[in-house]
Amino acid sequence: MLFYKVTGMLPEKDVEREDNDRVRRKKAIRILRLTDEFNEQMKEEAYCFVSDINDQSIICGVAAFQSGDILQTIHSFLEAIDQPASKIIEQEITLTAWSSLLKDAHDYIGFDIEILESLKINFIHSRRPGFELREYLIDERSTVTGAYEKAETLMSRDTLVPELDRIMQGCNGENYGHPVHYMIEADTLDTRKGYVCALLIALYEKRRVKSRRYCCVDIDPYRTLGCSYDEFYKSCSGGTVVVNCPGTNSEEEDDHADSVFETIEALTRTMRKYRHQVLTVFCLPREGEKIKKLLFEKLGTVSVVEIREDLADRVRAEDYLKEMCRRERVEPDTELLETLESEKQYLPDELQEIFDEWYNRKLKTVVFPQYRELAGCRSTALKEPVKGNAYDELNEMIGLISAKNVIKKALNYYKLQRIYKDKGLKQDRPAMHMVFTGNPGTAKTTVARLFARIMKENGLLSKGHLVEVGRGDLIARYVGWTAKTVQEKFKKATGGVLFIDEAYSLVDDRGGSFGDEAINTIVQEMENRREDLIVIFAGYSDKMDGFLNKNPGLRSRIAFHVPFEDYSAEELCDIANLIGKTKGINLSNSAVVKLSVIFEEVRKQKDFGNGRFVRNIIELSQMNQAERILAMDPDEVTQNNLVLIEAEDIEVPMISRKVWPRSIGFAL
Repeated sequence: MLFYKVTGMLPEKDVEREDNDRVRRKKAIRILRLTDEFNEQMKEEAYCFVSDINDQSIICGVAAFQSGDILQTIHSFLEAIDQPASKIIEQEITLTAWSSLLKDAHDYIGFDIEILESLKINFIHSRRPGFELREYLIDERSTVTGAYEKAETLMSRDTLVPELDRIMQGCNGENYGHPVHYMIEADTLDTRKGYVCALLIALYEKRRVKSRRYCCVDIDPYRTLGCSYDEFYKSCSGGTVVVNCPGTNSEEEDDHADSVFETIEALTRTMRKYRHQVLTVFCLPREGEKIKKLLFEKLGTVSVVEIREDLADRVRAEDYLKEMCRRERVEPDTELLETLESEKQYLPDELQEIFDEWYNRKLKTVVFPQYRELAGCRSTALKEPVKGNAYDELNEMIGLISAKNVIKKALNYYKLQRIYKDKGLKQDRPAMHMVFTGNPGTAKTTVARLFARIMKENGLLSKGHLVEVGRGDLIARYVGWTAKTVQEKFKKATGGVLFIDEAYSLVDDRGGSFGDEAINTIVQEMENRREDLIVIFAGYSDKMDGFLNKNPGLRSRIAFHVPFEDYSAEELCDIANLIGKTKGINLSNSAVVKLSVIFEEVRKQKDFGNGRFVRNIIELSQMNQAERILAMDPDEVTQNNLVLIEAEDIEVPMISRKVWPRSIGFAL
């Protein structure tokens, strides 16, 4: 459908000058009756109405169902309602603007909602959450010469220019439909819009599309059209629909992905139905191979012309930058041109970023040197501290120097990527998978959980949850089931951290294919989900080294090795005080001294438990304290007695006594 606003001048003899409400109302009723009669006769071709009449002019709205002589339709309508006008100007408008004209026409129509319903375009007033009709008009002043200039600006000689040449060849005979539709591959909305406008300017010039109007729709299950695709496409007859596709190559078959595929299937089914009435332009990112493949499968016999940005070598990139300088009326210098690498190929967006960075620096240092010292917003953002409570919680933990340094290093790396982007350099997201090695009780799981939260709070992971698994969670009972079990765990952990405890137990001292199947699947999933998942392998240092040596493919995907050292006696005392604080109790000085002696000795035992040992000894001390206090005269018990652990309450847990020396200065 094509929508128009029509303005005409009324002749002097027809001007109704009598200021009488009854007369004006009678005139409006007559126009309403004549409008209904005219539209009944034209119901297969157009719908017309009067929006407003004043002493000198008349404003009308027209919805054309077929491409024809719009001026002839307008003259016929004005004659039918006995309002002949001169100097008629018709202007194509959007459906939204046409609906506003209809709403203002309350004196000359019935109910506007009923009219919209009868034309099946009442979705314009949809109140569904997420609904937004996005429609645009290409500038009627645009020329084909401008379209070719736009192609050069967008650096698309290889694909856009040849298609413009084909369009300008015209057609043999009458134009009955669209021989091809389009697929634009570009990352930014501005680039996509530039391609769409360049194509539509040429297509409109050759009457391949009848309307300058185009509507945008997103393949997004969370954003509704407010109508069926059939109604939407019918309302765009004679014009263009631009479909924005999501940018994902993920192999993840989750509910959202299924919904996206269902949406694509429904939309392409409708697109095929209206392929000759409505031009469709699919827009997707350069890395959207999975969506692209799915679209080709669903489009069937529809022919698609692919439009994409060219890659520019050093020479062409220099010409492009010089042209940008010419448009901004500045002289390029060696600093700008030497930014380019001789062996690298550039996309327009990358060159735009290089130019913007250089131009901004030139403005601040040469044109307006008084602003030389003012930092940019990006530099200010880079100096911002790490966000969130999880990072504070990590720093408050006792010891863990290596773990804290690694997390700080990871966050700094991502800040560096922001600098790369600001300077037009290629960004890369490395695999962040890690190995945590250390004895039990050194807070490996706690740090992993905090790390997941830190990454979420700083925008580096989407969910920030921890999924903890061991051999029993990954190895299935039957051949062929293990791979699926591993994939399910990875799917569950996507957006967060998958913590695999004692990973070497998958293959250590065990034969058969189950462990190998698990490791092979883990390696594959680590690579596939590197964008939004971090895997942490945890266990003893010596066993983990042997495990990685057996699996070079696994080792190559590990970015960080984080040692968790045993706590010193002093750190164990600090942990004891911290645990006591969380339990609402205090340790006397003599209790701390006794604990220090115990910790120094118990650290010599293998696998003594570190933080777990401390927690056990504090809990045992609480029970001893209770026994001591209950033996006291109740009248002599003070509040301080209830919250204070004394040296006599400290007892070594039974598990550690078998190697305990008898003479360390305390009676045990």
